[in-house]
Formats: sequence, C-alpha cells, structure tokens
Amino acid sequence: MLLTVVALVGSDAALAQGRYYLTLTGASPGGLWSLLGTGINSAVVHQFPGSAVTYQTSGGGLANVVLLDEARADLGIVHNVELRTALLGNPPFRRRYTNLRAIAYLYNWAPMQWTVSRRFAERYGLVTSDDLVAVKPPVRFGVHTRGNMVYELNRQILAAHGVSFDDVEEWGGRIVVVSQNEMADLLQDRRLDMMGNGVFAPYARIVQTGAALDLSMLSLSDQVIEAVSQATGAEAYTIPAGTYEWLDRDINTVALGAALVATDELSEQVAYEVTRALVENVDQIRRVHTSMRALSPELMGSLRVIPYHPGALRYYREAGLVD
Repeated sequence: MLLTVVALVGSDAALAQGRYYLTLTGASPGGLWSLLGTGINSAVVHQFPGSAVTYQTSGGGLANVVLLDEARADLGIVHNVELRTALLGNPPFRRRYTNLRAIAYLYNWAPMQWTVSRRFAERYGLVTSDDLVAVKPPVRFGVHTRGNMVYELNRQILAAHGVSFDDVEEWGGRIVVVSQNEMADLLQDRRLDMMGNGVFAPYARIVQTGAALDLSMLSLSDQVIEAVSQATGAEAYTIPAGTYEWLDRDINTVALGAALVATDELSEQVAYEVTRALVENVDQIRRVHTSMRALSPELMGSLRVIPYHPGALRYYREAGLVD
C-alpha cells in the first residue's frame, strides 16, 4: 500500500506517537472535496505533528472506489449513493466491492433539488413529483451527465413512481443529459423546464437562475423518499422554506452524502488513530467551508451504507458515539 507509518517500534504507544503519511483521493482540484482534503490533513497533522495526508485528484467517488480497491490510495472520499452502488455491483461497476470500510461520514446535506420554472409549474399544477407523473407534461428535464450519481438519483426518483426516462419522452417530454452548469444555463435561458441536481442548498447557480426567472421546487412523497433511500442509500432531507427567496414551503427530498473510506487492508491501529484525529480535531474540517459547519462527531459515526472499519468503530465506541 501507499501507507507509511514512522516510529512503529515496539508498541501501540509508539505507534500513537508516530508520523502518518497517507494518500487521499478526492475529485477535481478546487472543489469542496479538495477543501475537505485540506481539513483532513490539518486534523491528522494537529494530532500527529510531522504527518501528511496528501490529496490527489481523480474522477470522483466512482473512480475512488477502484483506486482504493487497487491500493493506489489509502483513503478516499465517496458519495453514499456511490458506496451503495459499489456494494451491490450495479452499473457502472461490473462486480461487487465488499472490501470498503467507512472511517467517517463527512456530510449528508446535499439534497436533490427538482427546480422548475414557476410558469411551467403553475401551467400544469405541479407541486410534487407525484403531480409530474400524474399530469405527464411535456417537460424538458435536465438530469446531469451519465455516470454521475445525480443522473442516477433522478432516474431512481422516477423509477419509484414506476416511470423511466423513456416514459418521459413518450409522453412528449425530453430528458436532457448535460452538466450541472449547463442545466442552470439552459433553465435560465428557458430551454429547460426543470432540472434535478444534488447540491448544497442554497446553491449559487439556483440563486442566480432565480434572479432571472421565477422558480419553484417539487417535493417528494414519503413513499418515494423511502423507495429511493432503500435503492440508493440516499437519506431523507427537508429543504426549509426560505432557503431561497422564492421558496415559500418546505421541500421534502433525498440527499447525497459523502464519507471518508478505506478498505479492510488498512491496519486497525491506523484506522483508529486517523478516526481519533478527525473527531478530536473536527474544527479543522469545519473551517474549510461554511457548508461544513454542521459536521459533528455524531454524524461521523452514523453512516449506514457500508460497515465501519474495525479501528474506526473501536474509537467511536470508546468515545461513546455509537453503541
């Protein structure tokens, strides 16, 4: 593996006082995950001076599953939905990845936001996703790019209604496969009627679009939320009224989350010490971005999609954070 631990002589005490040199695979440079990499490094260095957690860019969570499995990184950031997909061996994976182990849940508040032109919503009486499926309007729906977990969540939300992307096109709509920035541009230019994106709320591009176009947002029913959660590992989430200036009611939906992950090849003691460093220095991670202020030790130990690494679990139990 790429892991090196200095001062391994003799005992757990020597190990606890060692220097840890770890590689962490995230996503593209400059995004939230690279900031999380900075925070994770700061937490480990604060606990173990002289250590380093080196961030490396990748194609994101799906790629990180493979990089971890191939021992090309010690730690990786992966979405909850991607972990569920890897565990089941669903596309784009060709087999099951059962060796992934959680170190810490980092956030679970990137909700799916079915944002729709208010004019279109009012014309067809759309308040919830149930209305969309019942009315079957000719909606031009931006769903993100293939292989992205937002694309998959959009597909799964429709599937929970018994509807496919093909069905939407058969009733006169159009599924538009473009990036999140292109979706926002097309909606603002009135070339889309709706877009589905899983991002923190408020999201700057939705705020920007709402300044140029009257917007609304569709809620999901409890039944749909439960079905999507079971299928994907996404969690129930409520976007409060007022999150956007034009949002006049709570929106019930599901949210993407992300976790710090290793494999079962990482030693128990290293997993224990890394987890301890993250929990006891959580402020180092919170301060990397305003969206991370809600991170808590309790959340870190709350992931349910894959098992925790035995070393991480040992720390959470000792700290009284899990049973």
